[in-house]
Amino acid sequence: MPKDIPEPQAICNDVTRSAIFIVATIEAGRDHADKVRAWCGDVAALVRSVGRRVPSGNLSCVCGFGSDAWDTLFGAPRPAGLHPFREFGSGERLAVATPGDILLHIRAEHMDLCFELATQLLGALGDAVTVTDEVHGFRNFDMRAMVGFVDGTENPAGRAAEKFTLIADEDPEFEGGSYVIVQKYLHDMAGWNALSVETQERIIGRTKLSDIELDEAVKPSCSHSSLTTLTENGEEVKILRDNMPFGRPGAGEFGTYFIGYARSPAPTEQMLENMFVGRPPGNYDRLLDYSRAVTGGLFFVPSATLLEALADRDPQASAAAADGGQQPDTSSSAEPQEGGSLNIGSLKGISQYE
Repeated sequence: MPKDIPEPQAICNDVTRSAIFIVATIEAGRDHADKVRAWCGDVAALVRSVGRRVPSGNLSCVCGFGSDAWDTLFGAPRPAGLHPFREFGSGERLAVATPGDILLHIRAEHMDLCFELATQLLGALGDAVTVTDEVHGFRNFDMRAMVGFVDGTENPAGRAAEKFTLIADEDPEFEGGSYVIVQKYLHDMAGWNALSVETQERIIGRTKLSDIELDEAVKPSCSHSSLTTLTENGEEVKILRDNMPFGRPGAGEFGTYFIGYARSPAPTEQMLENMFVGRPPGNYDRLLDYSRAVTGGLFFVPSATLLEALADRDPQASAAAADGGQQPDTSSSAEPQEGGSLNIGSLKGISQYE
């Protein structure tokens, strides 16, 4: 008989008009961990309870866990590629790591649906967690980012989205899961808007009005488009972005919440290294002269099937089983393997990103 394929969380859903991004840390103590673990079995029911009231609202929630939180809550086995967020760059140009045990990515066509679900999810967690960051995002005109360029044009779609975002047989215990990296960027809009459109286009690597990629003959190698394009064995490696603008004009806050899903952390981490360090080093993303990352986190998103089952996971029993047998391989799939290969799922035999 064919094996049952785990149902993924709502990673590949269409872009909605509204989103709430919540990052929280788990309070110390076994009672708090037990409460969070039990909550995993209630997430899907809470989404149904709120979303059923407005079926056309396309309400969804993706829930992910950080590396330390996974060990505390669930023990072994653990996802092969899960590790703490890696910082890239230095000084003022730094992809900074910030605390985060749980990520909630809530999406809907209307903010009231997002707000209601966030209220219910956090209410169920109670004092077991402390929210360290909460961002309310909105879909901008023409799908444009805060800096005025269309965002997400090169996102994979359909089966390609699943291919690039969902774990398959490379880590069979976590099939249907994914990895997600989030960063909150704040923009110097006065400085950015002082630039000519031509200068902005060379920084992004696309035309501003028509969203057409610049010809390779004129597109700078330090453009955002150039540095975030990865190829392996002649095939482009993609991630799925669902970025959202956010801000408070009265406070002079204008930002973009970056969220990128992939079946391994490796592609997104390579993009960040290219942006913040440069490819080659020093040839960094000039957009970072006007955008500053103020948060950063890496989370594992279990399949919806596994998320519900995690409510019954006993981390102590898992640890005892691991001690009595072969220890799980906790090395990151993003670490270069022998011969320099990153070995990210189906895209095997890769020496390096070009």
